[in-house]
Amino acid sequence: MIGVINLDKPVGPTSHDMVGLVRRLTGLRRIGHAGTLDPLASGVLPILVGPATRLSQELTGGRKRYEAVVRLGFRSRTDDGEGPIEPGGAPPAADAVRVAVGDLVGTFEQRPPAYSARKSGGKVAYQAARGGVELDLAPRPVTIHAVHVLDIVPGEGWLDVHLDLETGPGTYIRSVARDLGERLGCGGYLHALRRTEAAGLAAGTAHTPEALEALATSGRLDEALVPVERLLDLPAVTLDTEQAGRFSHGGELAWSGEGRVQVHGPSGLVGIGELADGRLRPRTVLAEAP
Repeated sequence: MIGVINLDKPVGPTSHDMVGLVRRLTGLRRIGHAGTLDPLASGVLPILVGPATRLSQELTGGRKRYEAVVRLGFRSRTDDGEGPIEPGGAPPAADAVRVAVGDLVGTFEQRPPAYSARKSGGKVAYQAARGGVELDLAPRPVTIHAVHVLDIVPGEGWLDVHLDLETGPGTYIRSVARDLGERLGCGGYLHALRRTEAAGLAAGTAHTPEALEALATSGRLDEALVPVERLLDLPAVTLDTEQAGRFSHGGELAWSGEGRVQVHGPSGLVGIGELADGRLRPRTVLAEAP
């Protein structure tokens, strides 16, 4: 089996739990995912099956889309509902919130959450934070391509701001929520999150774990597999049998053009190549051709 399963991760399990589920259903060890979702988040989790695991970085580098609920008026040590949560200040009027949300669009330096998998000095941030030590995590550039306010719901001392965000890779929505709250002077944290698009997959066509279980029971799990080439935003190069064999064994080929390409042989996708100086060079090979 090779391909990508568009899995609709529920709130609660980890991304690793979902990898374990697909390993059990397929009987394969070579299962991975493209883009972690926190346990409190739901939505699109691309599960890579078989040799497709070698293309993880190819599938995590594109745009992603989320529906998020930011709760203003409180602060959280984890920047999400896991807490602990402390009172902040009184949230401003809705018009001020809309202006501040509009200012989020662009490319800027973002500080990762203290409770994240980022490392500093060889230590993992969330492990250090649980031990009472907050690491000095260097900001990194991220991009928010678009953000829209879907709704603003008031509560007693808080506002829930419902957002639709389109982001580049590596953007922490927890940090977006925290920074929006700090910009407004009232504090904020990520109350709920659902990823609606990732790696060219949409939530509307995602399979729940229960649906995958049912397909596996009926021997139709392959129906959930999306061919990897459909998700690669790269031009295609097609090789004959001899050329595909050479490419799959790490050999270069004379070929015109420039840039990265997806490389196909007679039996389908064989890998990712790079065109430069009149040569096609292998960068990622899915499997050696016979």
